[in-house]
Formats: sequence, structure tokens, C-alpha cells
Amino acid sequence: MRNRNLWLAIIGLLAVFALWVDFSETQIAIDFLGIRREIRTVLGLDLQGGIQILLEADVPPNQPVDRGNLEDTRRIIENRVNALGVSEPVVQIAGTRRIVVELPGVTNLEQAVNTIKQTGLLEFVDAGAAPIPEGTTIRTTLDVSPTETVPLTGTPTLTPTPALTETAPITGTTPVSPTERVYRTVMTGRNLRSARPQLDQFRQPEVAFTLDAEGTRLFAEYTSRNVGRYLCIVLDKKVISCPVIQEPITQGQGVIRMGSGSTLADAEALAVTLRYGALPVPLKIVDTRNIGPTLGRESIHRSLIAGMVGFATVALFMILYYRVPGILAVLALSLYTALVFAIFKLLPVTLTLPGIAGFVLSIGMAVDANILIFERLKEELRAGRNLALAIDYGFERAWPSIRDSNISTLITCAILYVFGLNFGASMVRGFALTLAIGVAASLFTGIWVTRAFLHVLLDRISVQAHERWFGI
Repeated sequence: MRNRNLWLAIIGLLAVFALWVDFSETQIAIDFLGIRREIRTVLGLDLQGGIQILLEADVPPNQPVDRGNLEDTRRIIENRVNALGVSEPVVQIAGTRRIVVELPGVTNLEQAVNTIKQTGLLEFVDAGAAPIPEGTTIRTTLDVSPTETVPLTGTPTLTPTPALTETAPITGTTPVSPTERVYRTVMTGRNLRSARPQLDQFRQPEVAFTLDAEGTRLFAEYTSRNVGRYLCIVLDKKVISCPVIQEPITQGQGVIRMGSGSTLADAEALAVTLRYGALPVPLKIVDTRNIGPTLGRESIHRSLIAGMVGFATVALFMILYYRVPGILAVLALSLYTALVFAIFKLLPVTLTLPGIAGFVLSIGMAVDANILIFERLKEELRAGRNLALAIDYGFERAWPSIRDSNISTLITCAILYVFGLNFGASMVRGFALTLAIGVAASLFTGIWVTRAFLHVLLDRISVQAHERWFGI
């Protein structure tokens, strides 16, 4: 009796806690053992709308992509989108040369693409005595190897003359291109310590940067020797600005003035790109998807209707077929639903349409355990055993089947989750995760909760007097 009351108290506390978590309309933060957790519902891309971008390494098809470089690229992209304030972004590697980026709640596709795809190679380039116009794409010494040769236009101007020894003919190549200037890179963004957006005295956006010790030394040496010359700031080979050096810059600080028509958001995106470094692997866009919030709201509405209809159908079947045990199973199923949704908010689990489908499927699987138990219970009651023995034997003999079926489902969930993780299929991963959580929770509610409820009936009902109540 004491153990039974303890179980009922635990179940009651769980029910109250789960309902409190489920129906909290505002975000709640919990501090427990130094761990701070926000309780909120996280909706996926297909439910709240947003942008999905598929990126691929921009290298020749026959050139392998180093896995470590691809992982570094993924990490830098994740840092960039996190710094822009995107809630719950998904950035994962798909295959051997692709990266999938999902940005829930983001509507500005162009800004997102520019922030993610930009390689982020910052160079300070010596422009000489004349400035280079903003927006010009140039070549720098980082592009040209010491042994690179460029074909000359026209024919050779020197004529071979007889020699005492055989010489190779003069060819029309030279290490210097006569048609395209190569500008010298003084320093790269590798020496940046910080970058932040701000507005100048004319309310124009700019990015203020600070250099590390090595960068400060290089910058001071160069600007001291080149007062009056132009130093261009180049991002991904495109000139952003080209100011004149008015005096030596020895403090390791400076600003990058944005081009005309730029906004503070553009400065923020540039600062984020510079702050987290250049991408080790150049990327190109393979596909983009823009999902509007209206479609997401409609999906949520339909999912809720489908879930309620499914729950009501299962509950009606259990009550009509199993009578009183069926009512207890519906109560346990209600606790199961509240408990699983609370777990989704606590972890949190990002809910997607396939994830909701996995949750609805797990409701049906939670009922399977009750059906096996109740059928065993009816067999024991028909054999003439009293309710206490029938409950114990029913649960004991149904447990192996329940255990094996749920373990098989969990193994399948693990396979699907690994598949989704390795191939960038976040929808498959969401389905596997919600189904696995549901199966694990159903073991608790189907075995311990239903059993506790049945034992409560043990002291209050005579089976022989109310056989129809048990569907016998």
C-alpha cells in the first residue's frame, strides 16, 4: 500500500510539472546545478517559415575536399549565423562536399546568402599613387605563385641568333602579365583581433577593427613608409574602399568605410564575416528554399487537427473494447502526451512536420503495450485468477513482447538518426528523435503508470460482480 501511494504521488507530481511546462505561454528560464535552460517550443523551418540553403564546395569535381576543412567551414558558417541572432539554426555537412543551412524565421534571403557564402578573405592591398574604384575586382599577390607564367599577346620581339651550343627557342611567355596588374597584399584578415559595426560622425555605416600584435607591427611599418599613397581594403578580391594614408597608423586600430548605399545591417554582416575568419573551402549555392510563415502556420493547424483526431480515435477504441482498463489506458496516454511534449520543450527538440508525425505514431505505439497487457489480463481473469494475480501475471507475461518490439523500434530510430546526421536530412533526423523519445516515454506510462492505476482499482472493485467492466 505504501509503495502504491508513493507511485501515485510521483505520477501526480510528474503530471503537474508536465502540464506547467506545456502550458507556459512565455519563455521560462530554469537554473539547476549551474545549468540554465530556457523552456520554450522550438519550431522547425517547415512550421515557422524561413530559408534553406544548399551549398557545395566550389572546386573541380575531381578534386577531393578535405573533411577537416569542410568541418571548419561548417563551424565558421554556424558562428556567422549565430552572431546574426538567428534562432536555432541548423548547419550540417551533407555527403563529402555539401553543407545544408536552415535558418528558421529568416526572411531576407539575399542578406543570408551573402553572410554565409562570402569567403571572407580580407586583404590590405598597396594601390600605389592612384586609388582603385570601389567594387573593382582585382588580382593580388595571394593569387599568383612565384612560378606562374601568363601568355603574352602577339609574337616574340626577339629573334634567335646562331649560337655555339643548341638553345631552346624563345617562347611567348613571361612571369609578368602585361595586361592585368597584380597588386601587392600587405596584410590579411588573419591579423584581425576584433571587428564591430558602427556609425561615423555623418551617420554612415563602417566597421571598426583592431589588429593583433603582429598586425599592429606590420601596419605601423607599412603606413610609416607610405604616407600619401593609397591602401585598398579588399574583401574576396573586390575593393571595398581605398583611402589615402594621411599619417602613420601605429595603434593597431582602423575603420572600413562601407560603400554608398550600404546600411548598418551590411556593416554588421561584414563584421561577422571578418570576426569569424575566412572559409577554408570556397562555396557555391546549389539550391535555396524560402518558406513563408503563412505556410508554417497552416502546417501547425493541420498537424494539431490530425493529432487530436488520432488521439480521440485511439481513446474511443480503447474505452469501447476494454471498458474500465481502457479508461485507465486513456488517462495514462494523456499523461504520456503531456510528458513527451514537456520533454520536447525542455531539451529542446526542434519540431518539424516529420517530427510531429513521429510523435503521433508514437501515441499509437504507446497503446500497443496496453493492448498486450489487457489481453493477457483478460486471459488470466477468464482462467479464474483474482484481479491482483491477473494484473501481476498479465504484466509479467506481456513484458517480453513489449520490450522486444520497443527495442526494435529504438534501433530503427538510431539508424534513421545517423542517416539524417550524415546526409544532411534534418527532417529524417527529427522524425527519428521524436519517435525515440515517444517510445521511451511509452515504456514508463504503459508499464508503471497503467499498472499503478489498475492496482488502485484492486481495492475498490470486485471483478466477479463487474465482469463487463473488464470486457470479459
